[in-house]
Amino acid sequence: MKIIAVIPARYASTRFPAKLMQDLGGKTVIVRTYEAAVNTQLFDDVFVVTDSDKIYNEIISNGGKAIMSIKEHESGSDRIAEAIENMEVDVVINVQGDEPFINAEPLEKVIEVFKNDIQKEVDLASLMFEIKDISEIQNPNNVKVIVDQKGFALYFSRSVIPYPREENVGVRYMKHIGIYAFRKEALLDFYRLPMLSLEASEKLEQLRYLEYGKRIKMVETTHAGIGIDTIEDLEKAREILKNQVK
Repeated sequence: MKIIAVIPARYASTRFPAKLMQDLGGKTVIVRTYEAAVNTQLFDDVFVVTDSDKIYNEIISNGGKAIMSIKEHESGSDRIAEAIENMEVDVVINVQGDEPFINAEPLEKVIEVFKNDIQKEVDLASLMFEIKDISEIQNPNNVKVIVDQKGFALYFSRSVIPYPREENVGVRYMKHIGIYAFRKEALLDFYRLPMLSLEASEKLEQLRYLEYGKRIKMVETTHAGIGIDTIEDLEKAREILKNQVK
């Protein structure tokens, strides 16, 4: 089974433009993320795929592998699909470009899903972890996911799901971590299918898979990761890096 990691990297982020090119302890965020993915030693290869000359040159000049997107894309999955369409791969891991503190353990868990999926019932695997703080639960930047009894995703939303009409019934609120593992066929299906209303409304590409009947296996982890969506997140990341160096 050939497994690669692809990091979609857009320069013009809506919430924090050029965030991937921000300095994080002497290296840019995107270089830190790329190096972290390589250092897990879980992948046969690692690529950054981007629409930006700046990001492309940043990766290449630091000894990495980068691919320039040919077309305009609405989502990271579309960008990855174009890049891997003619590659000989079985499973593709989408690593978010703004996640510089990648931990190998949760990535191993999503890879294990496919190694154990003898019947090929799983189209995608992804990660989630429990959140308890009410402000985190209500924050629309934190995407929540609900799953069935076998751990397959039922829905993703920026809203609070499930709605707590009845309290003290044992509901756990799970935050989605945007690391995906795709079967190549599922990813190419996504690439060829048009966006539908749920994805357009929530601006969550994983909803396209659900709307077309794909099965997403969610794996619980305690490794939350540090996604950089705001300047405040970047400052937190810099503090974490300082503490790691000490």
